[in-house]
Amino acid sequence: MRLPNPHLARIESRSINRSAIAKRRSNRIALKAPVGLSGEDRLKCAFTMTVKATNLNKHGATIQITRDLSVGSTVLVRNNRGSQLSARIVAQTSAVDGLRSYGIEFLEQDESSHSFWGIVFPSA
Repeated sequence: MRLPNPHLARIESRSINRSAIAKRRSNRIALKAPVGLSGEDRLKCAFTMTVKATNLNKHGATIQITRDLSVGSTVLVRNNRGSQLSARIVAQTSAVDGLRSYGIEFLEQDESSHSFWGIVFPSA
């Protein structure tokens, strides 16, 4: 009787988990929007500045900023209509020539966050 290879079982398990994680809650839309962003950087220095948000979705976006932020920290995001939401920094996606990109996720997951960008998102 041949026993299953435990190494292969771990690989299969990881790929199943990655595909489950890769499924997005809402589709991203490749638009750019200026937003106000307030918070504290990695050195605990407070900031308020206008940054560019890209890859918008119902639950957040990618922001581009020159500050070094901590994953897990909270920022306040304001749109051009005056609405504001708290968001968590969930990942740093890149850093090129001093410009860093971070994935943010809105803390409130209700109608105010789903309509924050002022656009209708297709279903995921």
